[in-house]
Amino acid sequence: MISIPANPYSYELPLTGVALIIIDMQRDFLEPGGFGDALGNDVSRLQAIVPTLKQLLEAFRQHRLPVFHTIECHQPDLSDCPPAKLNRGKGALKIGDPGPMGRILVKGEPGNGIIPELAPVLGETIIHKPGKGAFYNTNLETHLQQRNITHLLITGVTTEVCVQTTMREANDRGYECLLVEDCTESYFPEFKQATLEMVRAQGGIVGWTAPAAAVLQGLAEMGWGAADADLDLANTSVG
Repeated sequence: MISIPANPYSYELPLTGVALIIIDMQRDFLEPGGFGDALGNDVSRLQAIVPTLKQLLEAFRQHRLPVFHTIECHQPDLSDCPPAKLNRGKGALKIGDPGPMGRILVKGEPGNGIIPELAPVLGETIIHKPGKGAFYNTNLETHLQQRNITHLLITGVTTEVCVQTTMREANDRGYECLLVEDCTESYFPEFKQATLEMVRAQGGIVGWTAPAAAVLQGLAEMGWGAADADLDLANTSVG
């Protein structure tokens, strides 16, 4: 067990049962011409976390620890997208509409893919999710249980929507969650800050927060070897 300096107090990282969750680092949210851009957001804010998140991802790969990527998406016929979600917002583009990178938030379209810098590799699990949270209508929890995961390091976008929803879902299911502060971002800086304060309030009512440097130092101190982790490199799991 390693203690990672965190808020509101140290996060105890065990030798086993740890996984990295990367939420929705998709072209539609991070690149010009995508859904986030169509909604009038500054996508460069989200792009800023990519180098740090890539460093954390590479550390997990080096130690051969489980990594889960989520993709928010819907079936081409939008049968899994409720009208309340489909019609909300009144933006220039809505879910399913054709955009510069294909149909917005539709599974398999170019814009729906994870950005190349963080593309999954063999052995990493992809979770396709129709909602904000990564547990809703997915098999994420089954994957976690099969691998005896108890501790989740959570990253990705956006902090106050899909990231926070996933963290709260995980908290209710008994997982010990740490939100990596500089590996998550929002189009609205005040929303990110508010989320960080909410999840760690009242003694960590939802979980912990810490910078990537503290997590990377903790991983280095663990000194895992390549043979020590439970990672099947035979194929990439798709959820």
